Amino acid sequence: MRVVIHGHNLPGRRFRSDGELLDNVHVAVQERAEPVGLVRGDAGSATWPLEVRIAAELGGGLDFRGPAVHGKRGERFLYLTWGQVEPNGSFHMFRRAKLMLDRVDPALVRTAALDDRPLTATVDLSDEHGCPRCARVDPPAVEWGVG
Repeated sequence: MRVVIHGHNLPGRRFRSDGELLDNVHVAVQERAEPVGLVRGDAGSATWPLEVRIAAELGGGLDFRGPAVHGKRGERFLYLTWGQVEPNGSFHMFRRAKLMLDRVDPALVRTAALDDRPLTATVDLSDEHGCPRCARVDPPAVEWGVG
């Protein structure tokens, strides 16, 4: 199944984290331990297409697999990772946001899979203070749908 994350309202490229001024902030999807699809923190928007496999669980629930899927069974999620990109290109993560797959309506997941359309997540990437969004992302900061 395709999953497409659409990010909007990015917070900018400058951020103070633990007293340190970061001036080249980027966001990406985390696949395994690596950031993939880096987007500058001052971009107008961000889009990350992903492949996620659906596995049925006992009791009729859904489980998810794939390089961008993290967490244990019943608590799977996708990470958006925020980091400082250094002049040598290295990425130093300073916070992450979790998009919880177990909180997506299973009917949406089934519709996306059966209709061969992407499951979409539209995410506000700035928190209520204008900082890079982190921790678990719940509505209204994320809206799940079928594209």
